[in-house]
Amino acid sequence: MTDHGQIEPAPEEPADSIDLIAAALRRDASDLEVYAQVLTGSLAEALPTDAVAVERKRSMADRVSGRPGRIEKLEVDMDERRLILSLTHGRPVCEICTVVRGVVLSRKSIPLDEWTRELAAAVTARAKSDAKARAALERLMLGG
Repeated sequence: MTDHGQIEPAPEEPADSIDLIAAALRRDASDLEVYAQVLTGSLAEALPTDAVAVERKRSMADRVSGRPGRIEKLEVDMDERRLILSLTHGRPVCEICTVVRGVVLSRKSIPLDEWTRELAAAVTARAKSDAKARAALERLMLGG
């Protein structure tokens, strides 16, 4: 309450706002390579190591210079859902799969904005019960 007897609005927690998280995840979407790198780093911090898989393509120059290469595919396993982002000919191809015991039962192609929102919802749900995921999302929201 304020000094005048009014109730102050509760401060918004970054990990509780799917729209804010989706916006933070989309922040670098204009450059898909940067977007994939940001997602990979953010997700690696927020999720268990076996939940995020990255496929890269390494050119000869990448190999010679010791660079990891360009990200081609990002898969995020969230219980019975698998979110897949592929970069094909410079364009995003996004899918959501329903997975039961490692078998893909259904696969749906969706636009990048919808994929990002699904990812934000899944990571937000995880952050509600995982302090490490919550801290990683807060860093993402602040741009750090």
